[in-house]
Amino acid sequence: MTVVVDSSVAFKWFVADEPHAAEAAVLLQNESALLAPDLLVAEVCNSAWRAVRLGRIPSRQADYIATAVPRLFAVLAEAASLAARAVTIAVQLDHPVYDCLYLALAEARQAPLVTADDRLLAKLRGTQWDAAVLALADYRPQG
Repeated sequence: MTVVVDSSVAFKWFVADEPHAAEAAVLLQNESALLAPDLLVAEVCNSAWRAVRLGRIPSRQADYIATAVPRLFAVLAEAASLAARAVTIAVQLDHPVYDCLYLALAEARQAPLVTADDRLLAKLRGTQWDAAVLALADYRPQG
């Protein structure tokens, strides 16, 4: 199955002590095509930098993350191509455009978005996007 994942999921592929890292690993192993806006690379690298600053991971692991994360995706869509729709969604939800880029891609590709972002999940509850988004904690492979 094709799924869109956000940086809250992708970072967990590299840091085992993250909450729901096991579910993220299962998703990585079981989904046939992973999609994300190209912004994901910068977001995951920023999370890695922050983890180095906090002493959670060594700098060599952050270097590895920077080179490895792009290779895990079938598609890293240009954020520029998603921007107009993402802004429309952001205004409707009163939520940051960064997160709405993932929603715009999920809409465009008619694929579910998997996220570990509780704030985004709460914001989407009861909206037209609610059914298209899955909490990583609830992820189970299809089939």
